[in-house]
Amino acid sequence: FSFRTNNMANKEPFNKIIAQGVMNKPVRVWPLVLVGGGLMTLLAATQAIFTVNGGHCAVVFNKITGTRKDVYGEGTKLKIPFVEFPIFFDIRAKPTNIRSPTGSKDLQMINVSLRILSRPNPQALPVIYRTLGEDYSERVLPSIVNEVSKAVVAQYTASELLKRRDIISSEIKTALTNRARDFHIVIDEVNLTDLGFGKEFRAAVEAKKVAQQDAERAKFLVDRARQDKRSAIIKALGEAKSIQLLGEAIESNPNFLRLRRLEAIREIADTLASSKNRVMLDSSNLMFDSLAEEISDISTTTTTSPSASVYRSLYDALSSEYTEIDDDLVGSN
Repeated sequence: FSFRTNNMANKEPFNKIIAQGVMNKPVRVWPLVLVGGGLMTLLAATQAIFTVNGGHCAVVFNKITGTRKDVYGEGTKLKIPFVEFPIFFDIRAKPTNIRSPTGSKDLQMINVSLRILSRPNPQALPVIYRTLGEDYSERVLPSIVNEVSKAVVAQYTASELLKRRDIISSEIKTALTNRARDFHIVIDEVNLTDLGFGKEFRAAVEAKKVAQQDAERAKFLVDRARQDKRSAIIKALGEAKSIQLLGEAIESNPNFLRLRRLEAIREIADTLASSKNRVMLDSSNLMFDSLAEEISDISTTTTTSPSASVYRSLYDALSSEYTEIDDDLVGSN
């Protein structure tokens, strides 16, 4: 776009005139220099400091001289901008779970699970960074834990591993601490969390338990048979003794049988009297004929007999019993 002016005979475009006027004016660059310098100073200031958080340490890598030997603790620190860079390490104890398959002394395959609390040695962080890197635990712990656990577990049988877990855990911790010291790693705690046995060992343990239970059951059966035998002998001896005493009683006093017969008659009479049913029986079924015979035999006993007083008393007792039994039966009917 252009236009013509009245005082310009050569009729030059207006934009060309404006461009020539701008080129003829002096340009002031110092404000730009001040703004750029301020920005560069602010950037350098931010790059010259770094902060180490709690529970961490830092080492500084210099692009010219390499890793510095100084270890920086918590707080704000200084460094050379654009030349040095901080590398941070967590020096707090970190748990690591490692499962190591190994063999026992009796050639049983066992999976040993360990939980390890480890941390780096703060004074050796430059060496750790230079030789192992920031992932030092992943590089070192799995290999040395497998090595130590296999060496310790191989000294015990499978049954001893179950009984001596605390001793085995202590030995693994001692050996692992000595081995990790070569890599500047501190082992705070080692716990034996799990022992996994193979299928063959579990089957053998179950078979052993079944055999022990069978043996205990057989032992119980033998003891019970002995007790049954002993009780049978005692029972037989008791019955023999009872028969012997019964025979002696019958032999010494014939009235013993009469007393037994009277007791049987009384028991029958009590049963019939307490029953709600009405039963019509003759005297033979109730053994009253036997009772009458006993009473008549006693009544005919001579008074001149040496035991006449004894028979007389027995006669009176049987007579009274007979009267009571007869009254009970009459009352019940």
